[in-house]
Amino acid sequence: QVQLVESGGGLVQPGGSLRLSCSTSGSIFRVSAMGWYRQAPGKQREFVARIATNDFTNYADSVKGRFTISRDNAKNTAYLQMNSLEPEDTAVYHCTAYVTAQNTGYWGQGTQVTVSS
Repeated sequence: QVQLVESGGGLVQPGGSLRLSCSTSGSIFRVSAMGWYRQAPGKQREFVARIATNDFTNYADSVKGRFTISRDNAKNTAYLQMNSLEPEDTAVYHCTAYVTAQNTGYWGQGTQVTVSS
């Protein structure tokens, strides 16, 4: 059973920052593109950011310049640094691990991010 463990969500004021973390087993992490999706109440789940095993990254237009995705292969952990947060960023953020060789994706349970004054 593959588990993705997320942490770092919470309540933050507009303009503030949060860092999300996502950890999984080394055997999965090493071969996975790691990513983040989010789902706001009443809205469809949307792509946020992704980092490949070669550290190539891509981002949704709505978060470019504000969010940074990274990975620490020694800790089997991916991060999403979120700066200049806006109320529109409020959502449940889910970590994903996609193993290309298996054509299989895994999802975390999600962590709530609320941006409000």
